[in-house]
Amino acid sequence: MMSSSRVHPVYAQMERTVFDRMSALARETGAINLGQGFPDGPGPAPVIEAAVRALREKSNQYPPGAGLPELREAVCGYYARRQGLEVDPQDVTVTSGATEAIAASLLALVQPGDEVVLFQPAYDAYAPMVLRAGGVPVSVPLVPPHFRYEISAIEAVLTERTRLLILNDPLNPAGTVASEEAMGAIARLCIERDLIAICDEVWEEVRFDAKRHRSLRQFDGMAERCVKIGSAGKIFGVTGWKIGWMIGRGDVGLGLARAHQFLTYASAPPLQWAVAEGLTLPDAMLDDQRAAWAASRARLMAGLDRAGFAVLPNQATWFLCVDLAASGLPIRDRDFAERAIREAGVATIPVSALYEGEGRPEHIVRFCFTKPDAILDEAVARLAAFRLNLT
Repeated sequence: MMSSSRVHPVYAQMERTVFDRMSALARETGAINLGQGFPDGPGPAPVIEAAVRALREKSNQYPPGAGLPELREAVCGYYARRQGLEVDPQDVTVTSGATEAIAASLLALVQPGDEVVLFQPAYDAYAPMVLRAGGVPVSVPLVPPHFRYEISAIEAVLTERTRLLILNDPLNPAGTVASEEAMGAIARLCIERDLIAICDEVWEEVRFDAKRHRSLRQFDGMAERCVKIGSAGKIFGVTGWKIGWMIGRGDVGLGLARAHQFLTYASAPPLQWAVAEGLTLPDAMLDDQRAAWAASRARLMAGLDRAGFAVLPNQATWFLCVDLAASGLPIRDRDFAERAIREAGVATIPVSALYEGEGRPEHIVRFCFTKPDAILDEAVARLAAFRLNLT
């Protein structure tokens, strides 16, 4: 941990992220990495081929800062087709992944002292970004196993300084989806209290509940007060490409674009062209990819269940969570994760690392299932043997 007074306090007091640390341990020990979320494999062949063609045939110089017009239009077409959501290309700004979109949103919209509501568990970048933008993160814990949004709990933390909330739906790491009723109540609350909602919707295409994703932006009165964030890395399973986007209307959209131009300014144009082409491919490709992920999800779920692990309900994302206490294992999640990677050779993520403040649960671990069958089977076998040493 850094201690120099020359370093901003947000970073001077910061430790390595749990994802970076567990992945590094997996590399050092040769463990199976079910911790950090990424699929094994190259991604959909048509999208990869589109990137290769773009590298050879199109420009490799600076694209427009807001993104290639082809990609901005493709994003709009994709949302109209898949979600029934109307978006103007002028409201779309292409970013270097969803994390940059979150950073740009907070830098554009947070002023010193503004309070920002975060639902816990949360992507661990949210709170540091809020602090670095001069804001104050305010946590609303979501309680396992269902991680439901309770409007009374949200109302309890609102003050005259509350300006924004960050809503991650579907929710990582829980793999849950907010109910229509909860989304409607959050929308009404945003309107009543004049709040802007930063909607981290990167998992919108990774749902297994047979329902079409509905953005908070689609609720009455929310189009002008929402930032909708998406990710090609999650849609196509190419996380290293770091191509994302943010959508905002009016002065909000203008602020997003201005903040973005002084961060990464622009992202790799060949990858932007490839994503644009991918978003216009037949829906069957996305549906087939999701079916393959669903099969991996079912395989790991069944394996963990046979091994005696209590798997929590899951509707979305690439992750399954296990309740250690309900599995009869009297061990904290961080201790389980440390021992599992060293003794079983399997990396996982302790969910308590994704909570801020007091009252965090310490009995849940997260596993990524977008891996080949043989790797999932080997991981389950190792965890089953390891479990015998914990009871």
